Amino acid sequence: MIDYKETVVLNGLPQRIHVKGQKASNPVLLFLHGGPGVTNRHSVIEANSDLCDAFTIVAWDQRGTCGSYEGCKAEDLTVSQLTEDAAELVKYLCETFDQEKVFIIGGSWGSCLGTLLAKRHPEHIAAYVGFGQFVDGPANEKLSYQFALDEARRHNDKKSVEKLVRIGYPVDGVYPHVYEDMMTQRKIMMKYGGYSQDKKKRSYLSATILPVLRSKEYTAKEITDYVRGYQFVLKNMWKEVAGLNMLKETEGVVEVPYFIFDGRLDNNTPASLVQDYYDQLQAPEKDLIWFDQAGHNPLGDCPEAFKKCLREKLLPIAEREGL
Repeated sequence: MIDYKETVVLNGLPQRIHVKGQKASNPVLLFLHGGPGVTNRHSVIEANSDLCDAFTIVAWDQRGTCGSYEGCKAEDLTVSQLTEDAAELVKYLCETFDQEKVFIIGGSWGSCLGTLLAKRHPEHIAAYVGFGQFVDGPANEKLSYQFALDEARRHNDKKSVEKLVRIGYPVDGVYPHVYEDMMTQRKIMMKYGGYSQDKKKRSYLSATILPVLRSKEYTAKEITDYVRGYQFVLKNMWKEVAGLNMLKETEGVVEVPYFIFDGRLDNNTPASLVQDYYDQLQAPEKDLIWFDQAGHNPLGDCPEAFKKCLREKLLPIAEREGL
């Protein structure tokens, strides 16, 4: 059994990973968390141990968050830097497990990071899987804001309507007060099922904060740095992230198998944008699988169905690639 945490220096900054699996010879599956700045190391390890028979799973705190907060500088929080960090981690994992390639899976911002990694460093990527697929930052934010406003009005939620009207529509994907206004919009969006239909996940506190606090994954310092890092990373990166358009960034072509597992009910990174993006993107192998009852995180909403699809798509590639 493999189960350890370690700190790896990636492009000059010590960064925290957790590795878990049954056999070192299994293909590696690297999870890329969202945000940017919202680690999911706890959920990756605690909720996906059932994948360890087939994969060695790796959870990573990206630059600036949680176990990778200490020593991070604001000027280094760029999309390119995090993409290069991911590329360094992929190389490290290939060397550690004596494999030519690894699989990557990313949700929300992680789907953006994963797409950029697949585009810029395809040589060590066996395949990409995205969910909560990021497509076009300005369009994402406008649609998500509109959903929250429409639902608040439909439910005669005057307080939420007032808050959203006061904030106003995001301009180029960015609100006037980047962190505070986005959190206001996200909380209202979640309240009305834009993140998940599961009522337990309609609160930002219960969906995001409490699982971190209740987990045994993190040290007390890491939890403190999680809180610090979330705002720090988001405030420094969001303007750049919100301006991204993945078709432009990829020039419509990636050189690795590219799979999107998306929730039909996602209004965080709105599902309505995904089909057109998928249709235009060229890849040596691709598929778009819809989860009709899932929202922003189909891995959490429909874990059994999601993991079944994951095995069906990735294990034949692993066999073909000799992983």
